[in-house]
Amino acid sequence: MLFNIHTMEWDSELCRYFDVPMEILPDIRSSSEIYGYMKCGSLAGVPISGCLGDQSAALVGQTCLQEGQAKNTYGTGCFLLRNTGTKPVMSDHGLLTTVAYKLGKDAPACYALEGSVAIAGAMVQWLKDNMGIVKSSSEIESLAAAAGTSYGCYFVPAFSGLYAPYWEPSARGIICGLTQFTNKSHLAFAALEAVCFQTREIVDAMNQDSGVPLMQMQVDGGMTSNRLLMQLQADILCMPVVRPLMSETTSLGAAMAAGAAKGVDVWNLSPDHVVPVTSEKFQPQINPEESEFRYARWKKAVQRAMNWETSEPSSPGTAPLYLRSRSQVVLHLLTCLTALVLF
Repeated sequence: MLFNIHTMEWDSELCRYFDVPMEILPDIRSSSEIYGYMKCGSLAGVPISGCLGDQSAALVGQTCLQEGQAKNTYGTGCFLLRNTGTKPVMSDHGLLTTVAYKLGKDAPACYALEGSVAIAGAMVQWLKDNMGIVKSSSEIESLAAAAGTSYGCYFVPAFSGLYAPYWEPSARGIICGLTQFTNKSHLAFAALEAVCFQTREIVDAMNQDSGVPLMQMQVDGGMTSNRLLMQLQADILCMPVVRPLMSETTSLGAAMAAGAAKGVDVWNLSPDHVVPVTSEKFQPQINPEESEFRYARWKKAVQRAMNWETSEPSSPGTAPLYLRSRSQVVLHLLTCLTALVLF
């Protein structure tokens, strides 16, 4: 909250406003330089030379080091970062502008647009724990594949409001388009589609902010083991989805930053020298017209989910649901802002 992403220094005006003495704040360092050395144990003398937040590390690990490249991490939620190069792009479409990395003391800072989805893998967990539709999270793929379609069913998992690009705490989850023929396989398929539709919304916002359409999406995270999800994502985005064969891209990114530090020099992160991670590519298998039709129906469902802010009385000592959800959004924003200090 006190860091100026444009000057890459502590913001004196913010420090005065919050009455924080600047002299108590730590020195700001880059993502890739020697900060010190291990002093004991088997690693004594080994330099400590890399520092990246999770999403920035995944961006580096996916070798998205050039302007216009993007990655999406699929976990409990989804976290999409798009490299915007050395100039910050301020979003007009509900995204956050952040420092992606600064790979060296004298290197320029590289920025990113970031969009977050609150509910992705957590939706599968909800289907398992709350609804009993599947016995394990891994069953969702085969159950959804058995139907091969949502049969017109749409699932908006706004359990605690919607994050990017809406930032709407009053939204609530809905399942719509049900018929007498809808079964649990259709619901499972709709749940996977919901993850893809939410990602599409962020990609659209990023394309509008940057003015340059994304050509392919790099992906990582636990949910990427679901091949049906990856194919659906390619279909909904109308672009290739690239999944690395190495699953630990976040750890790889941290290692790359550490290895590229001056004085370590075991990694060259110049775009001309970086070798892309070995990967598998999912190509769109439906025509763009069908993709756009399904996406338009999803957008219609999202509007139905809006403005469900509850006025029901709460238990003594418990904040109303809409206040709790708003607090979650604020907490996410504060977490993102605080993480900038690490870069």
